[in-house]
Amino acid sequence: MAFKFEKLIVWQKAVDLSDTVYKLTKSFPIEEVYALTSQIRKAANAVSLNIAEGSAGPSNREFNRFLGVALRSDMEIVGCIYLAQRRGYIKEDEFKKIYEACGELLVMINALKKRLK
Repeated sequence: MAFKFEKLIVWQKAVDLSDTVYKLTKSFPIEEVYALTSQIRKAANAVSLNIAEGSAGPSNREFNRFLGVALRSDMEIVGCIYLAQRRGYIKEDEFKKIYEACGELLVMINALKKRLK
């Protein structure tokens, strides 16, 4: 592991969540490809990417700012899965799995933010 973010469990879990979201959205209707599918995938990628990018910043304050963006992307995923569930694209168990993963990331990102202050 050459980069500091690779050692962060929060980053590893964010990558896992992104993989889960990608697999799940493969079954979304084709008419959602440029809408909800694209939106949730971008948000899922943004969590891990902002953690990685922020870790290379010149200060803890800068890293904290990127963690804030990652946190908002995590919340965006939650909003997207609510829409997906209401539209019948995902089952209850799929919703719960992603919802719980997002909740776990929320706690971990907030803990890291506090530690950096």
